[in-house]
Amino acid sequence: MIRVVLADDQSLLRAGLRSVLAAEDDLVVVGEAADGAQAARTAQALDADVVLMDIQMPGVDGIEGVRRVVAGGARAKVLMLTMFDLDEYVYSALRAGASGFLLKSAQPDEIVRAVRDVHDGALLFAPTVTKRLVEAYVRTPPSGDGVPAALASLTERELDVVSGIARGLSNAEIGAELHLGAATIKAHVSNILAKLDLRDRVQVVVLAYESGFATAR
Repeated sequence: MIRVVLADDQSLLRAGLRSVLAAEDDLVVVGEAADGAQAARTAQALDADVVLMDIQMPGVDGIEGVRRVVAGGARAKVLMLTMFDLDEYVYSALRAGASGFLLKSAQPDEIVRAVRDVHDGALLFAPTVTKRLVEAYVRTPPSGDGVPAALASLTERELDVVSGIARGLSNAEIGAELHLGAATIKAHVSNILAKLDLRDRVQVVVLAYESGFATAR
């Protein structure tokens, strides 16, 4: 069962999300919050798996809320709620530790799929959205020869996997491209996160673009 906390200052929106998630056998809403501070406390206290967090809330906003979730040691992954796919705060939210973002206009099936994807550690957004989002908010250094210093600890195969992650590919898609099994790719992803001290795949995407690696390959 995936335990979800809803964080939004609009009670009507929280009620709508609760209704959507309650229809699924593997999802349960364990708590609600009206700002980022309450969301972080609730996620920690109720051992949530996923927090659906609005970006813009009065008081402590969603970006600070993500920071508090991460700093507090909660295991919950945070899925940001935003009005627009290029909301100026989305990149800041990802840098703060969010695991993806979801448009408030998303259909019920998209919301359910997004919660499951984030819980499973997959990238939430489509490759085209990933690329547009990150390139819009990251000043990419000029591409040069060789591997960026930030990724120097990775093997050549792990770099291939990073390239696939940066393009928004799933483990199965990366495996098909590299002629490797999905389980092998999953192991590579785990090694990459450990070596780079990153929380999840979204942070791999951010690092790949910031370092210039994603545009160089």
